[in-house]
Amino acid sequence: MSAVEKIQHAVKGWEGVSSHPHRFGGIEFRFGKRELGHVHGNVLVDIPFPKKIRNELVESGRAAPHHILPESGWISFYIRRDEDVDEAIRLLKLSFDLAKEKQERT
Repeated sequence: MSAVEKIQHAVKGWEGVSSHPHRFGGIEFRFGKRELGHVHGNVLVDIPFPKKIRNELVESGRAAPHHILPESGWISFYIRRDEDVDEAIRLLKLSFDLAKEKQERT
């Protein structure tokens, strides 16, 4: 399987997650109406986070600032080798867990 196929297979298995074409190309994952992130081909994953978590991810080196909106809460994660696919899935899972927690609080 390609990187995007592995990611899609994992993420679509989480309860309540759907996938859709992303408006700028690629595949977007949603939990309800909330976007968990999107994948551009086999090389780039963009994920929204609260600014505090985004800053922690960037400072720890787990992710880069978003390639177009570097001051936003979004991160960009580049897939450069096979092992990066697992980290991309972990980052999307973090986004999912945050979305699920927020839904449970409201």
